[in-house]
Amino acid sequence: MSLWLLNNFSTFTLAVVAVGGTILFAVTGSLLLRRRYPSLAGGEHNDMVGVTLGMFGAIYGIILAFVIVTLWTQLEATQTIVASEATDTALIARDAAAFPDPVRARLDAAMSGYVHAVVEDQWPRMRAGNPSYEATEAHLQDAFRVLQEYNPQGQAEQVFYEQAVDHLNDVASQRRARITMARQELPPLLQALAFGGALVLIPLTFLYGLRKLRVQVLFVASVAGLVGFSLLLVFVLDRPFSGDLSVSPAPYREGALSRYWTR
Repeated sequence: MSLWLLNNFSTFTLAVVAVGGTILFAVTGSLLLRRRYPSLAGGEHNDMVGVTLGMFGAIYGIILAFVIVTLWTQLEATQTIVASEATDTALIARDAAAFPDPVRARLDAAMSGYVHAVVEDQWPRMRAGNPSYEATEAHLQDAFRVLQEYNPQGQAEQVFYEQAVDHLNDVASQRRARITMARQELPPLLQALAFGGALVLIPLTFLYGLRKLRVQVLFVASVAGLVGFSLLLVFVLDRPFSGDLSVSPAPYREGALSRYWTR
């Protein structure tokens, strides 16, 4: 469900629904409770409610901050993995120029097929949360086979050959890390703490009485808006390959790899 929402609605639309819905829920709940219990406006329980709200708000704020920082770090790590994989792929394409034409052509074809498979086949699968190794496995195996069958001639070729092997091993490692990142999501316990905590914190603000209705609504709406926006960040950052803030496949189309897209 979360992947469908991220892939079919813009972040702005999700923000309007999430933040606006949270504020609407909070304001409506506060007004209904105030009408049902008019004595709350006198603030006779504000001391107890204030201490409880402050303590719970602090704990919940720490949990949300931890979750958001963790997800943001994960997004940055995923971007680094993608950039490194594309860079190593580009270096293999450049190293191939040092080999004889038949070897260079076979290695070039394997890397071209790999790049196209990543962008055109594997990337949509990652956006849907169902990445697979099969999309790129055959092309990667072709590249390994080319290097395994080739015996470099001369010192220059040997140097480029060793570099190409190292870069290809790195590509295989980074591909695995990228697919692992595409499958990860926030653990259920942290999801329960993040989203369930909001269902406790926001209703607590209903009990904090203020004589002026306008001030009461502003107070409740402010807390609800902050909580709603924080939960929106958790929601959109949880899947690094889905939504408007997702990691882009652009590095596989740039630099030395751009020639694979002009044929």
